[in-house]
Amino acid sequence: MDRVIRVLVVDDSAYVRKVVTQMLSKSPFIEVVGTARDGKEALEKVAELSPDVITLDLIMPVMDGVTFLEEQMARKPIPVVVVSIASESGELALRALDTGAVDFIQKPTALATEKIMDMAEELLAKVKAASEVKLSHLITPERVKEITPQVLEREKPPNFDAIVIGVSTGGPQALKLIVPLLPADFPIPIGVVLHMPVGYTDLYAQRLNEISALQVLEAKDGQLVKPGMVIIAQAGKHMLFERGEDGSIYVRLSSRPFDTPHRPSVDVLFRSAAEVFGKRLLGIVLTGMGNDGLQGAAWIKAVGGMVITEAEETCVVYGMPRAVEEAQLSDRVLTIYDMAKAITDLI
Repeated sequence: MDRVIRVLVVDDSAYVRKVVTQMLSKSPFIEVVGTARDGKEALEKVAELSPDVITLDLIMPVMDGVTFLEEQMARKPIPVVVVSIASESGELALRALDTGAVDFIQKPTALATEKIMDMAEELLAKVKAASEVKLSHLITPERVKEITPQVLEREKPPNFDAIVIGVSTGGPQALKLIVPLLPADFPIPIGVVLHMPVGYTDLYAQRLNEISALQVLEAKDGQLVKPGMVIIAQAGKHMLFERGEDGSIYVRLSSRPFDTPHRPSVDVLFRSAAEVFGKRLLGIVLTGMGNDGLQGAAWIKAVGGMVITEAEETCVVYGMPRAVEEAQLSDRVLTIYDMAKAITDLI
């Protein structure tokens, strides 16, 4: 990186503003150009300082984070990384993503401890990724409304027995352009790993379920996998598929392996699904930073399955799909807007 990323830190806590500034200032490629105590002051600082990225608290006096986002995105879109407490702002965080926030980090509840420093590495990585985001690729509520639900014209058994999806930055929005478009009689299950902080995946699954014909739910250990289910991995646990003695497929949650960059890991889900479903597995890698899903895609291809990746032209962050494509493991490259139709056609 040969440029300095200019960051505005927005939080009503003076302590958090100080600590976040210290974290970001450790990188020679990041400069904190200002701070703000609430959304109203943040609007003024953005106009004055023109930052490249904003870190944003959600629960603030005068003007909260979501209201700030609505105002700022209407004026001039800027990459925003939400830094907030899950237990207090889960609904707000999901609304922030719908409004245009790029990503978010869970802020520790015990702020007056060293625990807040534990998020430093993740914060630096997400701010750097946010600075590279293509704002024109952000999926707004208006774009979601424009999409057309698919109809499954099934005259023969499905070509696949399961679908697995891996997604990270931009994922909550991207899944809204796939899952709600699939018909109620979709004949196979879908497993999803979405990189989210602990405390958000159940709430996100509930919200996606409300707008989908399929049943969307957070994974539970021992859960029976049925056709038409969309199972979202629980944050903080790996999700695996396992075939029981009766031939049925079950969900298993595990803390192992410990050495993965993410938990849940796309690679872990993809590998277990490849072992269970073999060549009748369809793997999909969507927007996200890093290369989680690369090894998993290799496992799917090794057993004769199929892999689809999202095209760079619609990725919020073209990292995970790029890794799979560059390894020549992708059978098809599609925009997010073509993904639901392609899935129903392939099935």
